[in-house]
Amino acid sequence: MIECKLNIQLEGFKLDAKFTIPDKGITVVFGPSGSGKTTLLRAIAGLEKGDTGFLKVGDSIWQSDHNFVPTHKRQIGYVFQDAALFDHLNVEGNLDYVIKRKTGLTEDFIDSIYTLLDITPLINRSTVQLSGGEKQRVAIARALLTKPKILLLDEPLSALDLKRKNEILPYLDSLHSQLNIPILYVTHSQDETSRLADHIMLIEDGKIIGNGPINEMLTRFDLPLSHSGNAISIFDARVMSRDTDFNLMHLEFKGGQFVVPDNKLPIESLVRIRVAARDVSITKKKQTDTSILNIFPAVVEEIVPEGDAQVMVRLTLKGVVLLACLTRKSASSLKLDQGLSVFIQVKSVAILS
Repeated sequence: MIECKLNIQLEGFKLDAKFTIPDKGITVVFGPSGSGKTTLLRAIAGLEKGDTGFLKVGDSIWQSDHNFVPTHKRQIGYVFQDAALFDHLNVEGNLDYVIKRKTGLTEDFIDSIYTLLDITPLINRSTVQLSGGEKQRVAIARALLTKPKILLLDEPLSALDLKRKNEILPYLDSLHSQLNIPILYVTHSQDETSRLADHIMLIEDGKIIGNGPINEMLTRFDLPLSHSGNAISIFDARVMSRDTDFNLMHLEFKGGQFVVPDNKLPIESLVRIRVAARDVSITKKKQTDTSILNIFPAVVEEIVPEGDAQVMVRLTLKGVVLLACLTRKSASSLKLDQGLSVFIQVKSVAILS
């Protein structure tokens, strides 16, 4: 695990970060601008220091009351919003700058990083000739060549347009699936969070207001993500079969099986799916004369007001939590209450990966 208890007072801002998160997968640090996301990463990197604090990454203690490990000894990989490459060196020169200074790197390891981020076609290019997405791939490769114990990514896609973001996201998916180190990923983009996060840490005004697995954080009514107009639920699923007559495929998750348009993913592929709360409706009885294919039995767990005219309903499907946004009138007509067994109809499902 990664254990952190840091208090840092800056001019006009205080970071009070207390949390424990997994030491594998991607933890997205999510919050509005000015909430302290970058300050938190800088503190983990040792670039900001308070008078007291504790930080443990895996089996290494980087800060305690009597010890402060300087940045250059922390075994971190840090990628900034700006790729910060050396303009006077080509791609190979930028990567060799690390390779020549890091002992113990094998050719196999270097090749694995190049393959992971598809660096070889760029190797002889000048950095000024690279697109924004290509620059970030090189910056991530450079960070990984240091063999870090943790990779810190500070809004690496914020300067990219939508096309460039879509180009680099598959490479970030690869980091998620192939690296055996924790990744802290700072963003205020819900799309990036939905696609990449295993774990979310919410920060507000310098304080960690919650952290946990992605769907738990998205669907807790005591946290802000479940109350936005874009409230969603996230599920992991597996491609199980195809209906070739109608060009559909079946995705199995813990709560049942979704039927979606076939995008030719291989059978047994793992995917992540997103369901918007506004795309979920509720009925008392299972409908048969409907165009909606995805209908599941569920239990109402909690209902909270969402403005003057709507409510947000938290439902469970065999232990999986999903949100539905309804009008107050609909909730009243259905006599929705905690513990009530209902059927949910999912009008639209997005496949994220």
